[in-house]
Amino acid sequence: MTNSSENPNKPLNLPQLGKSLLPQWGLIFVEGPDAATLLQNQLSNSVFGLKRIHSGQIAQDHSAVRLVGYCNPKGRLLASAWVGLFPKDETSDDRFALFISQDIAAATAKRLSMYVLRSKVKVTDVSNEWQVLGCYGSDAQMNALSIDSDAIALRMPDVLVDDQSYGRILIAQEKNQSEDKVVDTQLQQWNLLEVFSAIPRIVLATQEQFVPQMINFESVLGVDFKKGCYPGQEIVARSQYRGAVKRRLQLAHITPDQDNEDACQPGAELFHSGDPSQPAGMVVLAAPNPLEPHRIDLQVECKLEALETGEIHLANVTGPVLKIDLLPYPLLEI
Repeated sequence: MTNSSENPNKPLNLPQLGKSLLPQWGLIFVEGPDAATLLQNQLSNSVFGLKRIHSGQIAQDHSAVRLVGYCNPKGRLLASAWVGLFPKDETSDDRFALFISQDIAAATAKRLSMYVLRSKVKVTDVSNEWQVLGCYGSDAQMNALSIDSDAIALRMPDVLVDDQSYGRILIAQEKNQSEDKVVDTQLQQWNLLEVFSAIPRIVLATQEQFVPQMINFESVLGVDFKKGCYPGQEIVARSQYRGAVKRRLQLAHITPDQDNEDACQPGAELFHSGDPSQPAGMVVLAAPNPLEPHRIDLQVECKLEALETGEIHLANVTGPVLKIDLLPYPLLEI
C-alpha cells in the first residue's frame, strides 16, 4: 500500500503574531427581527441561542460561533460559513454575520433573500464594502489580541500541529483609505493552517459536490441533527443514521513538479490506480507549504475503499501520488 498515514508537517515555528488580508473571504449580513428564524430554517446548524457580541469584541466558543452549511434540496452543500451574532448596538435588532468564501457570497445572499418573503429581515452581501482579515498565533497572543472598536471578529477552532496549537481569528471591518494589504507570508501560513484544521470550506468550484458527511461536516460540529427542518435535511439525516457515507474528507500532501502545481485547485479530481476510468474523489482545499518547496498540502474528499489498496493520483491516473495524513479529530459515529 503506497498511501501512508503520517503527521502532516514539521512544527510551523510561528513566534510572531501573523495577520493578513484574506481576499478569498467575503461577508454576508442577515439582520432584522426575523433573521434568526430565517437562518434556522435554511442552515444545517442551529443559530438559536447565539450570544450577542458587540463591535470591538471577539466571539468565541460554541456559544457565540458556529459552523453552518447551506444545502440544496438534494442535501448537497451550496455553501459553508462561520456565523456569529453582531448587533449594531445594544438596542438594535439581531444582525448575523456569515464569514463565507468570497466567490459564492453574492449568490448565497441572493438565494437566502428568496426566502425572506414577508419576514422582517434583510440579507446583504457586503463583501465589496467590508474586508476580512485573518490573525493567527499562540493562545496567549489570541487572548491578548485587541481589535478596532468598529470591527467584528470571531475565533475559529485552534489548529494543532506537532503538539503546537495555533489560534485563528477572523476580523471584518469596513474598507477605508488605509485598507489593509495582503501579506504573502502570513497569507500562506493562514491558508496552510486552514488546510491542517481539516475543517472544509465550500468554494465556487466545489458547490453542490458534497453531502455534509462526505467532507466530515458533522464531525466538526457543522450539523445539528436535533434542530428542525432545512433544505436537504432528510437526506443528510438518512446518510448519518443509515450508514450510507462511503466517502470522507482526508488530509493529504503531494510533492509535484512545477509543471503540475496548477492542478492542485479545489474541484480537481482524484483517480485511483485500480479504477482509472472514473474519479475517486476531489480536492476540497489546497495550500502550498512555505516550509517545504514544492510540497502542497490538501484537504481531499475520497472514496473510503480507495484508501485500502493501490495509489490515489491527482488530476489523472499518471498524476502525483497522494500521501494520506492523519486527521486531527475523530469521525462522529452515531
